[in-house]
Amino acid sequence: QVQLVESGGGLVQAGGSLRLSCAASGRTFGGYVMGWFRQAPGKEREFVAAIGISTYYADSVKGRFTISRGNAENTIYLQMNSLKPEDTAIYYCAAARVFSRVDNYDYWGQGTQVTVSS
Repeated sequence: QVQLVESGGGLVQAGGSLRLSCAASGRTFGGYVMGWFRQAPGKEREFVAAIGISTYYADSVKGRFTISRGNAENTIYLQMNSLKPEDTAIYYCAAARVFSRVDNYDYWGQGTQVTVSS
């Protein structure tokens, strides 16, 4: 059974930092694109960042967030710096065979809450 498990969310003040982790299990994710999406209250889920051969970012997080892979190919991280209240959302880890900015990925985690206070 494929599982993606996020961790690292929490409450932080504006300007602060958080590091999210995603550990995937149940299959080999070599060659897969892994990424992060987020969904704020009352809004649609949106693309944040992804990593495959290259890295991809939403314009709203470029220069503040960094996506990376761990030594284990099934682990990714999202370093979030200079956080803003508008970054408040549930953050989801996802995996797909092909990169897309649309949330049509094959596998999803349950999400981790990030709250940024002003």
